[in-house]
Amino acid sequence: MGANNLTVGWLYPDLMNIYGDRGNVVTLLKRAQWRGLDARLRELPKGDTGDLSDVDVFFFGGGQDREQAQVYEDLLEHKAHRLAGAVAEGAAVLAVCGGYQLLGRYYQTADGERLPGIGVIDVWTDAGDKRAIGNVVVDAGELGLQPHTLVGFENHSGRTFLGAGVRPLGRVVVGHGNSGDGWEGAVFENVFCTYLHGALLPKNPHLADLVTARALARRSPVELAPLDDSLELEAHERVERRVLAARG
Repeated sequence: MGANNLTVGWLYPDLMNIYGDRGNVVTLLKRAQWRGLDARLRELPKGDTGDLSDVDVFFFGGGQDREQAQVYEDLLEHKAHRLAGAVAEGAAVLAVCGGYQLLGRYYQTADGERLPGIGVIDVWTDAGDKRAIGNVVVDAGELGLQPHTLVGFENHSGRTFLGAGVRPLGRVVVGHGNSGDGWEGAVFENVFCTYLHGALLPKNPHLADLVTARALARRSPVELAPLDDSLELEAHERVERRVLAARG
């Protein structure tokens, strides 16, 4: 490991991967490679995947209740302790939807079953009686991002609440977010959680760079070389304009 290396650990790539979540992994790897970093992917499927201390950023994608139940026992048995240890040492996490829910205190399914989470971040999720579906625009200005908005797509029935010391990823401009309370996602230290699919990072390269910079900084201070993001940001702006216009 070194300042010029980036290892992305993809949790349950075969089960927790819906709505284009794979694009988040591709974005993290390609943007690192374009900067001359030695970026590699480490897939972390069910079973004992060994020591995780080499992983700089973990990606935990979304899945339906059935897939979340399938990975739940494995997460507790094989990965929870090692994942928590890596996060304590400064590794970054990007968790989307189902992954977001399983990192918290507990997740309650639509059938009323309560699955205790692994507690990496102090959030909890109750089953809602209505699905939140549609395009989302989030004001994430408090993260220091430029542009200050994030765009994506949500489809979830869970209602997630944040505990003490956990701040939202941003304020909902259009969409539902965590629980309809005006906030979306969660941030705690280097853990970033969100309900935004679509995939999130290709349309929000500024968030991809924040996650990467946080991951690399655990070994040495880093300033990422700028990339030409004109096409990515044009896509971002077009989505934002279309969603805001549809709101009326």
